[in-house]
Amino acid sequence: MEQNITHVEKVCAYITRNGSELLVFEGPGHDDLQVPKGTVERGEDLRAATCREVVEESGLATFTDLRHLVTDVWTRYESPPKRYVRAFYHLPVHESRDAWTHTVTGSGEERGAEFEFAWIDLPTDADFALDLDDYLHTLPGVTGATGHGDVAAD
Repeated sequence: MEQNITHVEKVCAYITRNGSELLVFEGPGHDDLQVPKGTVERGEDLRAATCREVVEESGLATFTDLRHLVTDVWTRYESPPKRYVRAFYHLPVHESRDAWTHTVTGSGEERGAEFEFAWIDLPTDADFALDLDDYLHTLPGVTGATGHGDVAAD
């Protein structure tokens, strides 16, 4: 069965404001909070993919830094099962808006969807879709439980 699992490379962005707030949205298809994320395009650098996904999903385009936190392998058991190699990045921003709605751009399946963004305080015990909160504890100044994925840090 292992050889039938599809591997997909993903990037996930923990966008923070003032070192104490995390940008989240509730998107279609999931009941819990999410962070900007997406599939890496063929030949695309992980950092470039992260920036592209953040711009497409949130509209934010100016970051003070971009730092790799961790890479894991996360399996989604659906038919057929998929194994995601997820690279998590931290992107601090200076953003004055407390909340906004953004229409997703790009060419992916979420194009045209509206995501409603807001900031939540860190640390948080909020529920996240797809185990996207597994590595919040790796953000500067945030403590918490360890994640669930198989991890490879750089």
